[in-house]
Amino acid sequence: MTKEISSAARSDKIIDSQLERGAAALTQERIEQVVNRCLDNETGARLKVYLETCAHCGLCSDACHHYLSNDNDPQFSPAGKVMRTLGHMVKKRGKVSPAFFKKAAEIAYTECNVCKRCTMYCPFGIDTAYLMLVTRRICHNLGVTPQYLQDTAHSHSATMNQMWVKEDEWLDTLQWQEDEARDELEGLRIPLEKEGADVMYSIIAPEPKFQPQLILQTAVLMNLAGIDWTMPATPGWDNSDMAMYSGDDEVMGRVKRAHFDTAARLKVKRIVMGECGHAFRSVYDVGNRILGFRMPPIPVVHALEFYYELFKTGKLTVTHKFDKTITMHDPCNVSRGRGLHDMARYVVNAACTNYVDMAPNREHNFCCTAGGGVINCGPPFKQKRMEASKIKAEQLKATGAEVLISACHNCHSGLEDIVEHYELDMEVKFLGDILFEVVDRPEVE
Repeated sequence: MTKEISSAARSDKIIDSQLERGAAALTQERIEQVVNRCLDNETGARLKVYLETCAHCGLCSDACHHYLSNDNDPQFSPAGKVMRTLGHMVKKRGKVSPAFFKKAAEIAYTECNVCKRCTMYCPFGIDTAYLMLVTRRICHNLGVTPQYLQDTAHSHSATMNQMWVKEDEWLDTLQWQEDEARDELEGLRIPLEKEGADVMYSIIAPEPKFQPQLILQTAVLMNLAGIDWTMPATPGWDNSDMAMYSGDDEVMGRVKRAHFDTAARLKVKRIVMGECGHAFRSVYDVGNRILGFRMPPIPVVHALEFYYELFKTGKLTVTHKFDKTITMHDPCNVSRGRGLHDMARYVVNAACTNYVDMAPNREHNFCCTAGGGVINCGPPFKQKRMEASKIKAEQLKATGAEVLISACHNCHSGLEDIVEHYELDMEVKFLGDILFEVVDRPEVE
């Protein structure tokens, strides 16, 4: 029996230690200095155009899951959030209080997933996500960033992976998964440090830390498809990047540089990235540009494109199809951001017998409510995130599906939280989980 999906009571006052400390340390002089330095030196004409063009027509509101899930409260409309944060800073030329910044940070980091759905419905094409990321950049430079998100960015800065996985632990995990995978495919190898391979496979740190079976599954698919591939043994293997969402452009640049330099050192022809949307965004749209590249210096392919290629060319086939009723969430950063939704459906239909689409779907799908760094703001904001998930929960429930697929780590974690909170009777899986179950493979003696 599923819980009635209704509007939840607003969260009580949320205490985040770093927002409290950061705001308490601010002075009026520092606020004005940092705000105006960012506005004058790090933004351009599009910020001015966006802010001055907005007609406050409200068409963006119905595109936002925060607005819809919070009883159509205008404070949660995209235009409303911009006016309460960056718009006010610009109008006042930085003459705002420390208390203002504590609230502005909460809005920018936890009430907007920078998913860009609202931009699709704005008659002027105003990119609200860009405006909220500018707000986050200013908050970061003032030291007013949610504690859990900042800790994750610091971990990546110190160890070149967001989970503080040590180098020997990384290698041990790969060797362990290689041994386990030989129960599935005799003689299987996870090649390390192979120069000149066609593919460097790149993942995010939660896999070796919490979900090593995903490495095993990919190793089996790579070997079955006969791919010439490798994985790096040194830092640079983690393609995630929470600094992108905290506003720490300097750390983001270091992280992306390490990732691209690792691929260049191995002389690979392309990078195939695992099922993670925010990591993909960080290498084809944000981090690459911080480094001065219009596009990545080495071709980058998301797992959805890679699976599509393997099935389209016949390198992978199935012995049987997955027969439970399945629906699929379209991750914002690979659907709206890259247009991979139809490739995903090709693969799902090749592997499954009973697929049901959500409504709306593809680039119009609602955000998982976890992306954009929001889930990484941690436990203090979880209840607030669940309240913002009401519209997504309704969308999931309406499918009647037994299994929910998401080809993104943040989405996967956020959707699991929604399923648990709203007591939805469905299981959340990665697309790779399904493929691993159904692909044709030789029997292991």
